[in-house]
Amino acid sequence: MDFDALFTAQLDALKDEGNYRIFAELERRCGEFPRAKSHDDEAPDEVTVWCSNDYLGMGQHPVVRQAMKDTIDSCGCGAGGTRNISGTNHHHVLLEQELADLHGKESALLFTSGYVSNWAALSTLGSRLPDCVILSDELNHASMIEGIRHSRANKVIWKHNDPEDLDRKLAALPANAPKIVAFESVYSMDGDICPMQEIVEVAEKHGAMTYLDEVHAVGLYGPRGGGISEREGLADRITLIEGTLGKAYGVVGGYITGSAAMCDFVRSFASGFIFTTALPPAVAAAATASIAHLKTSQIERERQKRQVAKLRRMLDQRGIPHLDNPSHIIPVMIKDPVKCRMLSDILMRDYGIYVQPINYPTVPKGTERLRFTPSPLHTDADLDHLVEALTILWKQCAIAHAVA
Repeated sequence: MDFDALFTAQLDALKDEGNYRIFAELERRCGEFPRAKSHDDEAPDEVTVWCSNDYLGMGQHPVVRQAMKDTIDSCGCGAGGTRNISGTNHHHVLLEQELADLHGKESALLFTSGYVSNWAALSTLGSRLPDCVILSDELNHASMIEGIRHSRANKVIWKHNDPEDLDRKLAALPANAPKIVAFESVYSMDGDICPMQEIVEVAEKHGAMTYLDEVHAVGLYGPRGGGISEREGLADRITLIEGTLGKAYGVVGGYITGSAAMCDFVRSFASGFIFTTALPPAVAAAATASIAHLKTSQIERERQKRQVAKLRRMLDQRGIPHLDNPSHIIPVMIKDPVKCRMLSDILMRDYGIYVQPINYPTVPKGTERLRFTPSPLHTDADLDHLVEALTILWKQCAIAHAVA
């Protein structure tokens, strides 16, 4: 059997739909974020990155870089093993203590990525709690969906950000069944924020555990960067708070926080934790430095808020449609996969602006978009250049303007 022919046929179909993904080959320039060197032949040598999840530019912050360099000099590069077999370094323990403090929890547990932390925690909880039912928001991230699927627990989908539907679904379940309500704070593609207090109150009413994904909120919201749960004063009422070190904290890794018993339970039974090599100590040290810095510094968050608000105003003035939401994520709606790819290519080639097209399956067909994430390090001149380029392209490509 010609397996390559089978692979190619499906890849060709993806290309015909306009949903084939092409990676931009970039080289981040230390200390010059959001600038990057481009290695693509049809792009300028230097581009401005507009779609990074390094939301605050902390991946290049001097304090974070120095912590990583110092730890490489003292500990070397890798962890040397799984956490169970020689891989638990002092820097992992310090980071877990920092994370527990961030969310006001007894304990924390590190994973190699936010995807793995969701997959491992949800699959373990769902599979090990007898007769467990997981109630999942219909727009939850793929990592949560995979964790729930792998758990083989009973699954109930509730309407996105709809506490009333959640209440109905919970009321229909056996009172004595363990229930987990899984949801996100900031949803990464639309940028909307959940009605957290209402969701928590519904879960408490039915004696359900709450599982909150804060990956697009930690570092960015709350007085110390603890996320929406900290901002709303709800962290102590949420059973498990999951987050990432690879977005606003600028490094890599994922984690869960909660009670000591729950974290120990996941540590003891989650294959995604037990059988994988631990994060390098230098990564853990850099993440600890980043979290500690953002617990006290407001400069990065305030500057980012100003730039986000300014870009929204400028897009409105030019009639360029974007989803209205209260977060830092600005989705500019194209609603056509071919045009979305084309606009991305032209912005890169002619204007040195890099923004990745977001197509199916990341978003539903017909909702294709360019997803902009202004950082505190994007200048006013950067904003002016972006909006001018979008204005020109909107006219050239005959894309509908927003209705005032």
